[in-house]
Amino acid sequence: MSDTTIIEVNGIKMEVDLRTAKKVDHYRVGDPIKVLIKEYDEYIVYSGVIAGFEAFEQRPTIIIAYIKTGYDGGLRFKYIHADSKDVEITTSDDNYMPIEKADVLEKMDTEIEKKQSEVKDLQQKKAYFIDRFQRYFED
Repeated sequence: MSDTTIIEVNGIKMEVDLRTAKKVDHYRVGDPIKVLIKEYDEYIVYSGVIAGFEAFEQRPTIIIAYIKTGYDGGLRFKYIHADSKDVEITTSDDNYMPIEKADVLEKMDTEIEKKQSEVKDLQQKKAYFIDRFQRYFED
């Protein structure tokens, strides 16, 4: 039996030495992972989890939920399929999370409050429009 085999990933054929290859049998929803994403001209590693799988016939897709840090941080989603570029995932054995749970929840609460304020503002504008512009639309 040969110790090497040829595999194809996204159209790239590789010869793999089975004595040293790491085999991943499966991912499950909720499994911790690391995701490598190209942003501008660099690759950045984020902590995340497998959020789901979609068994589309042409492009089966893995849904990744990850935490982006920084001023535009928060919970983000990435969809990985055969045509995905500039993104990779790998298993994660560590429990390191570069951000605190309370910080993520606080950011989400702030976003919720902002959106609720926007809804309230639109409702007030609608009421003003109905009240003040009524004459323009009378029959």
